Amino acid sequence: MARKDALLRLHQRLIAKRDSLHRKLVDNNKLAHAAGPGVGDAGDAATDGEQTEINSQLAALESRELNQVDRAIELIKTGRYGMCEVCDQAIPIERLKALPFTPYCVGCQQKIEESGQDPADLDADWGSAYEFEGRMSDRELTLGDIDIDG
Repeated sequence: MARKDALLRLHQRLIAKRDSLHRKLVDNNKLAHAAGPGVGDAGDAATDGEQTEINSQLAALESRELNQVDRAIELIKTGRYGMCEVCDQAIPIERLKALPFTPYCVGCQQKIEESGQDPADLDADWGSAYEFEGRMSDRELTLGDIDIDG
């Protein structure tokens, strides 16, 4: 009975997390559409472009997390929540408390990470995000990048 009570509390946390992510995505979407053509120089435009890219990456991560939360809620409805999708064993409650939308037990998660083939990560492009962040670094600025005639 204790597992069932814990799962009920986790369901409530998942619902709250889902609602919070929905609000964040709606707010981010409003901010993205509210930003119109601003007045400023090339530096302002570059900063705006960088902020737009960062917001886009954050929205993608939040959207992915929302999908994971929605999937966990659906698994609760079908009675499969808390079962590892690889080995079909019960995921310990402590793990679910730490990461309530995880579809894997610790052992299977480790095997997935070691193999580097997590199906959930196929749509995440961390290399691109890292390269973008590197391009925005002040250390990569050269004299050729500065327009002194403007």
